[in-house]
Amino acid sequence: MQSLIINIQNESLVEKVIWLLEHFKNDGLEIVLKEDIEDLKLLSATRNEEKISFEEYLKNEN
Repeated sequence: MQSLIINIQNESLVEKVIWLLEHFKNDGLEIVLKEDIEDLKLLSATRNEEKISFEEYLKNEN
């Protein structure tokens, strides 16, 4: 798999590029915003953390 980062400053051009790339989704193209990648990295880092039940969480919320 290869990743490509495209930086676009013009908002109307962003819409056009996304529109174009959408046509390649059926061929296996995945479009992920950089902000979403950062969120996924943070979420992934929590997978090894200790888990507690929701009830336990509610007991300690205050």
